[in-house]
Amino acid sequence: MNRLDALLQQKDNLLSIYFTAGYPSLNDTMKILEGLNNAGADFVEIGMPFSDPLADGPVIQRASLDALNNGISIKKMFEQIRDMRRSITIPVVLMGYINPIMHFGMENFVSKCQAVGVDGLILPDLPWDEYVEKYKAMMDNASIRFIPLIAPQTPDDRVRHIDEKCDGFIYMVASAGITGKINTSEDYRTKYFNRIRNLKLRNKTLIGFGITDNAGYKHACQHASGAIVGTAFIKHIQEKGASAESINSFISRLKG
Repeated sequence: MNRLDALLQQKDNLLSIYFTAGYPSLNDTMKILEGLNNAGADFVEIGMPFSDPLADGPVIQRASLDALNNGISIKKMFEQIRDMRRSITIPVVLMGYINPIMHFGMENFVSKCQAVGVDGLILPDLPWDEYVEKYKAMMDNASIRFIPLIAPQTPDDRVRHIDEKCDGFIYMVASAGITGKINTSEDYRTKYFNRIRNLKLRNKTLIGFGITDNAGYKHACQHASGAIVGTAFIKHIQEKGASAESINSFISRLKG
């Protein structure tokens, strides 16, 4: 069974941490991955840097630019995580943009994901209908879960259609905009969360964008199966470094 599927069946109150491959230093990818695995993150999202990350806020944009300047690429990232399953037991999801993947070659990319033990993909700018038509069968055959994003503006019929066609989980963007920012009221977000919960979807949902602390994590867990944290972790390793102790401190504080 896909590791992500197994986790979602076994647990709620999940915590996923996003970090950028090749950042802060080129060869930090495995160190951070192992730190998060050992510190108690339930799964991780490794960001694949891109020069024009439209969905990302300034913190992750800067990390992506620094990682590209460090020399990271999709090819280099796969080299870094080639043997990750010797030490990494939690699910690993890759998150990025479609342009560099198309240059790499989608079939080659999915094959590499399968070979190194990647469990899922988040590609915010790959249209859902294009995924279903062109790539779903390929990813299903490789046991790679494609994680769709929904937002407060996504209508119920579209959410139901996505839920019917996807496996893994549905990523609930807490508010329209970019990562790291919340630009809607708590009441607006709660109405959105309750609306999605009342649809009684077959897939679990996790909430991301703008979650920075224990209160935000707990609020997400009240309305979904867990939370996704990215910008706050990138800021933490910028300020405190990416040592095992630093990562442990961040996860402990976040989970409370």
